[in-house]
Amino acid sequence: MSEINMIPLIDVSLVLLIIFMVVTPFLVSSQIKVNLPKAVSGIPPDAEPVKIQITASKNFYVNDQSVLPEDLAGLLRRELASRKDPVVLIEADASVPFENVIRAMDASKSQGAGKIGVAVTSDKAAK
Repeated sequence: MSEINMIPLIDVSLVLLIIFMVVTPFLVSSQIKVNLPKAVSGIPPDAEPVKIQITASKNFYVNDQSVLPEDLAGLLRRELASRKDPVVLIEADASVPFENVIRAMDASKSQGAGKIGVAVTSDKAAK
C-alpha cells in the first residue's frame, strides 16, 4: 500500500499562503499615488507674526503695545484682520503662570489666528 504523503504539500502551500498574505498589503499601498505637500521651515518674511508678550509682572503687550488682559481679544481682532495668513507668536516670561499663556492662546484662536507658536530659548542659549 503505497500512498502519496500529502503533509509536505500542505506545509508548502500554507507557507506560500502566509507569504502572500504578508506581502500583498505592501504591494497595494505602494500603488496609491499621493501628492504630499512640501515642507517649509520657519516663518516667511511676508508673514511676520503678531507678537503677544507676557512679562514677569503679568503685563500683556501686543506688538509692543500695552494692553489689558480683558482687551486682548479686541486688539488681536484688529491686528489679525489685515493679515492674509494670521500667525501669532507668544513670548511669555518663564515665571508667568501658564493660565496667562492659555488666555493668550484662547484669545488668538477665537480671533482667527491660523497658527499659534510659543517662543522658547534653547538650552545652549540659556547657559
